[in-house]
Amino acid sequence: MQNTSSEIKKALNKLKNPEKAEQKAVFFQTGKGGYGEGDKFLGITVPEQRKLAATFKYQVEIDDIKQLFKSEFHEHRFTGVLLLVSLYERNKSETKRQAIVDFYLSQTDALNNWDLVDASAYKILGHFLHEKDKSILYKLAKSDKIWEQRISMVSCMFDIKKGHYETPLSIAELLLHHQHDLIQKAVGWMLKEISKNDIHVTDEFLTAHYKNMPRTCLRYAIEKFPEDRRQAFLKGKI
Repeated sequence: MQNTSSEIKKALNKLKNPEKAEQKAVFFQTGKGGYGEGDKFLGITVPEQRKLAATFKYQVEIDDIKQLFKSEFHEHRFTGVLLLVSLYERNKSETKRQAIVDFYLSQTDALNNWDLVDASAYKILGHFLHEKDKSILYKLAKSDKIWEQRISMVSCMFDIKKGHYETPLSIAELLLHHQHDLIQKAVGWMLKEISKNDIHVTDEFLTAHYKNMPRTCLRYAIEKFPEDRRQAFLKGKI
């Protein structure tokens, strides 16, 4: 009798599309030197994976997800991420959620692309840490692993949605001069999310830092600004 993770892999493998797999391999930069170097794709769309995850969500446990995370195929891991988020949301007890968070933090090597991080970080770690000690986020931000650094920044989305900006701004400052554009984009994205709630908070942060921050990060951060203010930042006329 097959375990649930095997059934999920079998169902996903039936949906594989070689043409889309090639496209995804290029998009996620799986070639030598790319941020997704060596990753393999089956060519399955995100809606297809969400639909399949919904079918299995009441059948999986952490051990099943762990097996999916071990897979060489990106879609196996992404479906595992969707299922882990669902498992976290369904388990309301603090003890069970702590176990899921501990598992999540033990699996950062499997969360090795931006979509895996972005679909899970704030929904699991960010949610759990809201109004709790945030020291783990600072530890992740100071990691030498790019995906752990992105987890630290994207996890802040939950606090941002709740109008809490102290930790997001502190993490943003720690990562502000990062050399990789995926971290620059993450920082800019979170600053943009803050601006949606309170543009003055983002404006004040950028006024202090914009002259020395990466251009990619700045462009993301000011995306929702009024055009005249946006141009002022881009032209260095603040």
